[in-house]
Amino acid sequence: MTDLTTRYLGLTLRSPLVASSSPLADSVENIVRLEDHGIAAVVLPSLFEEQLELESRSVDHDLARGSESFAEALSFFPDMQTYNLGPDRYLELIRRAKERVDIPVIASLNGVTPGGWTQYARLMEEAGADAVELNIYAIATDPLQPGEDVERDQRELVTEIRRSLRIPMAVKLSPFFSAPANMGLRLDQAGANALVLFNRFYQPDFNIDDLEVVPTLSLSRSEELLVRLHWTAILYGHVRADLGITGGVHSAEDVVKCVMAGARVAFMASALLKNGIRHASQVLSDLARWLDAHEYVSIAEMCGSMSYDAVPNATAYERGNYMKVLSSYTLKTRALHE
Repeated sequence: MTDLTTRYLGLTLRSPLVASSSPLADSVENIVRLEDHGIAAVVLPSLFEEQLELESRSVDHDLARGSESFAEALSFFPDMQTYNLGPDRYLELIRRAKERVDIPVIASLNGVTPGGWTQYARLMEEAGADAVELNIYAIATDPLQPGEDVERDQRELVTEIRRSLRIPMAVKLSPFFSAPANMGLRLDQAGANALVLFNRFYQPDFNIDDLEVVPTLSLSRSEELLVRLHWTAILYGHVRADLGITGGVHSAEDVVKCVMAGARVAFMASALLKNGIRHASQVLSDLARWLDAHEYVSIAEMCGSMSYDAVPNATAYERGNYMKVLSSYTLKTRALHE
């Protein structure tokens, strides 16, 4: 029997398949079902910075660097008093989930300023969370704000929260850095125990009749894995932090690709929302069969086998791939006209 266990955030998981933050994990009953169908760990839905501000007006607004860049319009945000779980209910969800399941429960904080993050990260730890994931979703819309300031603020945030916690901490990254590999290294140095690649960028749409900017949401597709595989493969072996991939994980083959790139875990949400929680059982069965068919003894054996430093021709991750793809497409197009 192939060994599917992996290590992530210092925790031993029975497989690399983890449920990422989504509405599926906002109730204890669903978390129990996720465990029953083989999910190895659960990331709870994010607790948003705006909810923390409603809970405690003592947040230091002077620390809200670039907070005006947060909102295309303040009215774009939902009613935070009713959105998702409030802070107190969130902590209660952690406690109740830990009483019912054996798999790790990872809390999630979503924001861009220090403020109440440190306090609530500690409260999550006290409630029993096995780890905390920082979901840094910052949109720098101020043309006068340099990129180095954005990066510095995020590093300082990670450093501050890491100092306040005893449990492991993961950081969910955005792909929109000029040097993602360097940013990953700097967050690793700032104390991140894991890096999760990448946060999905939810872009608003235009209602051209009512002249309104409206929120949109579409589930991920397997094609979205490509950029995540690319940068995970580059970071593997260059950071101490564990690596995880989120966004585009739908099948056993997707999980295999994630692990081969160097990820310890593959996060799944859209596929579970689309196909139901039972889909996790099917993916894990397919994963075990694939590993057996390809004579792998364990998941660990193939981790990083397709990383930047492991492949014979690393130009596949560099400019050479760009030129080869364009050349290949040109040749195919020419053949159609002959």
